[in-house]
Amino acid sequence: QVQLVESGGGLVQPGGSLRLSCEYSGFTLDFYVIAWFRQAPGKEREGVSCISTRDDSTYYADSAKGRFTISRDNVKSTVYIQMNNLKPDDPAVYYCAAVGKMWYLDLVSWKYDSWGQGTQVTVTS
Repeated sequence: QVQLVESGGGLVQPGGSLRLSCEYSGFTLDFYVIAWFRQAPGKEREGVSCISTRDDSTYYADSAKGRFTISRDNVKSTVYIQMNNLKPDDPAVYYCAAVGKMWYLDLVSWKYDSWGQGTQVTVTS
């Protein structure tokens, strides 16, 4: 059973940085795509970025390009997302999600079948 546990959320000022972590376990397939999604109150869940454990290839939503960096530590079984220059549009609950053996990088939420509990990111001055 795949388990995903997010951590690292918190309160930050505009322009500040946060690094979220997603520790994963229970992977039994050859490779997975692990993604970060976010959902703000009253808004639809939005894909942010994803990474493949097959080759560590990455993909970013336009809202994340140039500001966010996704990475993976295979030894720690953890995916990170470094978020820099946080803006008032970024506050949300950030979720980690995973799907096995997806050969392409995609941020369509229904394609992911394992989800973490989420971690809150707040941006305020």
